[in-house]
Amino acid sequence: MRQFLLFLSVILVGVLFTARLFYLQIYNSNSDSIFDDNAIRKVYDYPKRGFVYDRNGTLLVANQPSYDVMVIPREVEPLDTLEFCRLLKIDKARFISQFEKAKHYSWRIASPFVSHLSKEDYAVLQEKMRKYKGFHIQKRSLRQYETTIGANVLGDIGEVNNRDINNDPYYNLGDLIGKQGVEKSYEAILRGRKGIKFFQKDRFNRNIGPYNDGANDTLPEPGKDIKITIDSELQAYGEWLMQNKRGGIIAIEPSTGEILAMIAAPSYNPNDLVGRKRSKNFNKLLRDTIAKPLFNRSLQGVYNPGSPFKLMNALVALQEDVIKTNDRIVCQNGYKFGNRFMGCHCGGGSRDMVLGIQKSCNAYFANLYRKILDKNNNASNGIDVWSNHVKSFGLGNYLNNDLVVGQKGRIPDRDYYRNAYPKEFYSTYTLSNAIGQGEVATTPIQLANMTAAIANRGYYYTPHIIKAIDGETLPENFTKPNYTTIAKKHFDPVIEGMFQVYKNGTASGLQVKDLEICGKTGTVENFAIIDSVRTQLTDHSIFVAFAPKDNPKIALAVFVENGYFGSRFAGRVASLMIEKYINKTISRKDLEEWLLTHSLENEYAKPQSGKPFKINRETEYQIIPLEENIAFPDKTNIKLTP
Repeated sequence: MRQFLLFLSVILVGVLFTARLFYLQIYNSNSDSIFDDNAIRKVYDYPKRGFVYDRNGTLLVANQPSYDVMVIPREVEPLDTLEFCRLLKIDKARFISQFEKAKHYSWRIASPFVSHLSKEDYAVLQEKMRKYKGFHIQKRSLRQYETTIGANVLGDIGEVNNRDINNDPYYNLGDLIGKQGVEKSYEAILRGRKGIKFFQKDRFNRNIGPYNDGANDTLPEPGKDIKITIDSELQAYGEWLMQNKRGGIIAIEPSTGEILAMIAAPSYNPNDLVGRKRSKNFNKLLRDTIAKPLFNRSLQGVYNPGSPFKLMNALVALQEDVIKTNDRIVCQNGYKFGNRFMGCHCGGGSRDMVLGIQKSCNAYFANLYRKILDKNNNASNGIDVWSNHVKSFGLGNYLNNDLVVGQKGRIPDRDYYRNAYPKEFYSTYTLSNAIGQGEVATTPIQLANMTAAIANRGYYYTPHIIKAIDGETLPENFTKPNYTTIAKKHFDPVIEGMFQVYKNGTASGLQVKDLEICGKTGTVENFAIIDSVRTQLTDHSIFVAFAPKDNPKIALAVFVENGYFGSRFAGRVASLMIEKYINKTISRKDLEEWLLTHSLENEYAKPQSGKPFKINRETEYQIIPLEENIAFPDKTNIKLTP
């Protein structure tokens, strides 16, 4: 009986082993078991990343070959560390650090040891790699930027971090991923899909040939090429004009919402963030907390919009039927409310809407704002009505575009003011909103989109950076118009006012022959905290415009930090950008030469100097206590405090 049991046990164990081997080698020979098998080496085959072209087909981003030294820690044998470091151009401390990092990642899975070798370094190293067991070279491609412009548009690629790997199992340590700009927005399309090859190893960890005759191998799928909406010539020209200045420019094609130029100044060469020099250069840019070259001011800069916001109040007033286009309001060099006075630089006189916009009259728009809020003798409800109209232009909210960064801005409503004014609320409490100061805050792209909506007489397309993807159609939200709450009939007088800004108003010195440009200047107060004290600096310069007046082809917003009044810096840039795009040539060489020979670096240096400095400003208004500075009724001795 015992012999029978022993025989039965041997048979049973044999059957179990046979079944297990069958399961592992036949039934379960799938990709998961292959990845878990230590006798099989996995080598990824990286695809070609998609190219990036501008709207006219100019190649902006291509690829170049690169080589990574990979390591499998468990296979590493004693080696001449100093010689290996010399070949890799690293020191021993870096060697130890990278090896510890690789061990922490995995003892048996390959991970990057030194990335982005050049072709020259690879040629020297490959002949000696046989001496260094556990190390091998893996080929991949790096980006090659065929331009020096558009760093904030194009972005860059860099190695994935732990968060990237946790968010998407596609990535492994050492893989590259889009970090900023278009590279990040369209990462899934540009990257393609990795292929993989499996190699059988012998007991000495040597490759002895393809596993399963290559039946489990997969080919890489190349990334798709994309065409973006940027006009690279216009982008380059705008960046040239913004030398030695800080700010943002957004230019949009009103009929499509396509972004023609997206300029953030200061900028940098996108090639500085490629290959082994990326980390050093990125840290250098990141540590520049003064100029902030990595900060995309055109998308992330949040500022008071200043006088361009008066256009919104004009449209809301017409829609709410609290004023007619020809109704006249008298400006007495400012606007008196309670015991305060809002100064005005328009020269005083009787204003209708067109003239109010042309002269940028603060008193006119203060009256309009109060009429809107007080329409039904309930300013609490009135400000919500006003806010909803303004938000319909895309202000005070994210624009739902395909750009990776942005800011919401701020268009206040009753809830916003509830803590400050929990019971009674009056229109005079927020009068600064009438002229784009106070609590109103926007980004340059929001102002450009607002201008495009005005140019279209009441609708806009969501601003976007993608123009075409191989084999794909654009998302519907980029091709479907968004309608504002303002009726089409109300836009003509506002547009005429903007046209008169160029013909006879605050931008009359910026006209371009044979071009009908509609624009609006803006001057915004500027403060900074210096030694814990809120200190006033030179005003910001803002300008919005579109052209031609009928059938507009370009709408833009220009913001120049510390640029004095609106037409001084921003207005000049706007006129030149419009002429460059529409005419392809520049006739106003005087404007161009002035911008190129006038730097604002001295303005930016003032807060850092530690010395007293002069404020250069020509602000459009300042609210001051009435009895301290104004003698009525002649209004002739107005003094704006410095």
